[in-house]
Amino acid sequence: MEDFDLDFMSNDETEPPLIDVSYNELEGPIPNQKAFREASDEAFQNNKGLCGNATGLKAFPYGKRSNKFVFKILILVLASIFVIFIIVGVLRISCQRVRNIEAKPSDIQNDDVFAIWSFDGKMVYENIIEATEEFDSKYCIGVGGYGSVYKAELPTSQVVAMKKLHPLPNGEKSNQKTFISEIQALTEIRHRNIVKLYGFCSHPRHSLLIYEYLEGGSLVHLLNNEEQAKAFNWIKRGNVVKDVANALSYMHHDCSLPIIHRDISSKNVLLDLECVAHISDFGTARLLKLDSSNWTSLAGTMGYMAPELAYTMEINEKCDVYSFGVLALEIIMGKHPGDLISSLSSSLPSSSTFTTQMPLNDVLDQRLSLPINKVASDVFSIAKIAIACLQTIPQSRPTMKQVSQDLSTRKPHLAKPLHMITLGEVVDVRGSTV
Repeated sequence: MEDFDLDFMSNDETEPPLIDVSYNELEGPIPNQKAFREASDEAFQNNKGLCGNATGLKAFPYGKRSNKFVFKILILVLASIFVIFIIVGVLRISCQRVRNIEAKPSDIQNDDVFAIWSFDGKMVYENIIEATEEFDSKYCIGVGGYGSVYKAELPTSQVVAMKKLHPLPNGEKSNQKTFISEIQALTEIRHRNIVKLYGFCSHPRHSLLIYEYLEGGSLVHLLNNEEQAKAFNWIKRGNVVKDVANALSYMHHDCSLPIIHRDISSKNVLLDLECVAHISDFGTARLLKLDSSNWTSLAGTMGYMAPELAYTMEINEKCDVYSFGVLALEIIMGKHPGDLISSLSSSLPSSSTFTTQMPLNDVLDQRLSLPINKVASDVFSIAKIAIACLQTIPQSRPTMKQVSQDLSTRKPHLAKPLHMITLGEVVDVRGSTV
């Protein structure tokens, strides 16, 4: 039955009518009029659920219903706010993690490495900008595949070499990867024949490496300078070969994680005023972690790269050994040995026979007089080891530890003068050819 509705009786209050709605199955609130308020209990008997302000009836339940409704609304609002806070919190944490991951390399660059070397990164960056007049070309002392090198004198009167990495075609991310690779390698090694890294700066516009400055310049510059090359005698050349071998032996065998340089060449060997050699430019260096793949992108300088890199991208220490062999021949020949290597490795018998019958002294740097006695033995030993390092089968090449030890071993005098020794005899000493 519908709610009780007696509004038609609420208009005339001068003579209240007699109200009797008993036994009508009525329910709901009664009108708030005088006639209903003053009606007796019997007037409302036997109805379903009348309520209102009258004797014998229950009070209006609207207050309770309203309170329950407000309470439910409040619960829903609070629950919604709570869910919104959770969602916002999760999003903030996720965004923060992403920012932390992206910021991690620059955090390392700005704090850790400079802390190790006691450098104030921001101050050094400002000093370098001032000292090089914002990288003016007149301060540039070399350009490599990964960066330009500038000479800068800091306010402390310390002269440093600063390498500013080139932006790469693949974008800043690839450039940053190279930058971090060099930092990671250099901060873990200490050797007299490896260039010292003082620190580095990371800036939105530039990535800078700060090295010790070596006044002797690069080996390739020395060999290409007639006057300097003549002063670069056999003893000095032999010592440079030993220096490079010692550095590579240290990198391959004495570091906590072996390091492959991957770009050994005459442009990446620097000399001090005493002609002591230092390996530089670790822009392509790779740490050999036992649990990581050694397959990587091709890197290095043409003419020094191992031949197997033409068909495989697997990098190992034997690649450095091959590059060392090329470099060692270049030092005693005074020029890149590309033609000699091609002749020795040629499959044409006529070409190979002609080369092996050539006197060893004919391929040595003609700007120097022919070495004699002990020096001749050392030069012969360098040629022999260099050719052994050029084996086409990587496993046939010696390790740099073996090379370093061999070069340091005292050699007996040659059985015959150097001008009587052919290249074939040098190749056959190891029992195999290139």
